[in-house]
Amino acid sequence: MPEKLRICFLINPKSGTNRRQDVPALLTRYLAAEPAVDYEVRLTQYAGHAVELARQAAAEGFRIVVAVGGDGTVNEVGRGLLGTRAALGILPRGSGNGLARHLRVPLALPAAIRQLARPDFQRIDVGHINEHPFFCTAGLGFDAHVSKCFAQAGTRGLGTYVQVALREYRRFRPTPITMTMQGKTLETNCYVLAFANAAQYGNNAYIAPLADISDGLLDLCLIDALPLLRAVRVSLGLALGNLPASGAAVYHTCSQVQVRTAQPLGFHVDGDYVGDAQQFDVRLEPLALEVAVPKVKL
Repeated sequence: MPEKLRICFLINPKSGTNRRQDVPALLTRYLAAEPAVDYEVRLTQYAGHAVELARQAAAEGFRIVVAVGGDGTVNEVGRGLLGTRAALGILPRGSGNGLARHLRVPLALPAAIRQLARPDFQRIDVGHINEHPFFCTAGLGFDAHVSKCFAQAGTRGLGTYVQVALREYRRFRPTPITMTMQGKTLETNCYVLAFANAAQYGNNAYIAPLADISDGLLDLCLIDALPLLRAVRVSLGLALGNLPASGAAVYHTCSQVQVRTAQPLGFHVDGDYVGDAQQFDVRLEPLALEVAVPKVKL
């Protein structure tokens, strides 16, 4: 008799905008008819708890450990699975769902649950900024500043994020930085410096549409200033997925980069604000995490 596929679902009960959905009931409904699947549900109780629960589930032999939440929950579960034999699964339940969108995980929970019962597997690269792992994007400057303010806003969702970004746009100013990569040094200003492992921030905002999550390279997006007309071009480029062709940003690819800033700048990992620093060491760890993804339809 074939061995059952063991899946552990880690639910963040505070994540996202659709918390009224009863995920355990959906799991019962859509997995009850899957005799080859054996699953458990565990709830996170505090920030960082998903890291611990993911490590524990991997040690217990679960083949897939599923982050049920937004990009922050996905980041915690992914961190906990680094160096283990378990694969990361995603039930997208957040505001942006950047990694889920990049991996083409269905945003509708019933479809996402069904594909986890018969998944494919692939390995993806993992980024590190000052030793904080990220799987989708990290960055410093305006996007990190907005992440900090968004976390303090009290409400979630795209509308709140846009409102916060428009308010802070009038206040934020670029900072001089020095970037060193591939033996070359570049002195410039930073309004936004994004390190993209995947193509988008979330909500189909494509900061690096050419990014490949398993090519061993980070796509760096530098915006040195953001006057009003360029801000319009950047916004359109993010929405249409053609920011590199717009001329509103400069792109580089590399596997590691060092950044020094003239004054402390905030930084984020996968959309969550981490803190301020003046020195940033960013590197990519090739194919360091296995993920469960939908089967490709031929």
